[in-house]
Amino acid sequence: MSDSAPSVASEPVAPVADLPSGEPIPPPSASAALEPITSVNEKKPEPSSAALAKALYASDAFLARLNKCLSTPTGIDTVLLLLCYTSKFSASILGVLSRSILQRSLREWLAVIAGSVPQGAKTAVVVDSKTAAAVAPAAAKALVHAKRLNALSTLLSEARTMTRLWALVGMYFWGKGIFAKAVAVWRAKRNPSSSSSSSSLSAASEKEQLPSTTETAISLLQFSLCVALQVLENGAYLSSKGVLGWQPARIGKAYLWSARFWAAYVGIEIGRLLALEPKEKWKDDSWKGNLAKNLAWAPLTVHWSSEKGLVSEMVVGLLGSIPGLVQMRELWASTA
Repeated sequence: MSDSAPSVASEPVAPVADLPSGEPIPPPSASAALEPITSVNEKKPEPSSAALAKALYASDAFLARLNKCLSTPTGIDTVLLLLCYTSKFSASILGVLSRSILQRSLREWLAVIAGSVPQGAKTAVVVDSKTAAAVAPAAAKALVHAKRLNALSTLLSEARTMTRLWALVGMYFWGKGIFAKAVAVWRAKRNPSSSSSSSSLSAASEKEQLPSTTETAISLLQFSLCVALQVLENGAYLSSKGVLGWQPARIGKAYLWSARFWAAYVGIEIGRLLALEPKEKWKDDSWKGNLAKNLAWAPLTVHWSSEKGLVSEMVVGLLGSIPGLVQMRELWASTA
């Protein structure tokens, strides 16, 4: 029997009982006749050139701004900071979730094995990485990714430490500016009437721009703390790489005291922001961002100042991500 439709001219119309089973094909209606006939081989419409051009323009603009972010040492450190702590936090989350899933799956698997062992028989079960991967493959893969993210975080942290080896050069000019302002404040207090009457207006405006004695003292203290912590960190890092000859015990103490000096700097900065900054600035995004960064660093610096530590790696990653996000937001806005 042929599958093709019978010809009306050569064969009579078959009765309804001889038709194959299934729903009959309805005759074409008037509305269907008005619909356009599409070919089976007709190609799907390709994306328009305007949409493609828009996507390429957006990608180009993103890469241009990212290139601006990476064009300065501060920008590079900000990007590394964000990636370092977000990868650490992600690794901690994956590690905790995958371990809990693996433990539950292994308990169920061991229960099944224990039920199949004859009563009174002694047997030993060795659970290795292959067994864990067979019992819970998704959790095993998550553990692998967590390990890789931890390795990435460690690598980025070391890269940031290496780039900070040159931080003392920038601190020199920072201290130079602080000492210049301190000398100007000292001269203004020692000789308040040294300016002539013709330049009284400019002298008054210059006096308003000078910091107070308290602000100058705080700046000098913070500068001294930063120099001390950077010297200790540089010495400890270079000694750990064999460049300097510090012993391991001295390296550990140097890292501890470096973190303690940093904790002191952060505490002073939080107090300065809350006590010395005028309340009109409290609404500024820059003031809020600076306060948020230091509030996030405060528990971390105390954690690193302790020999045993105070918080978990997940908390370290979470708190460290806050300054990274704040700084990256400010950096990204500055490249617009």
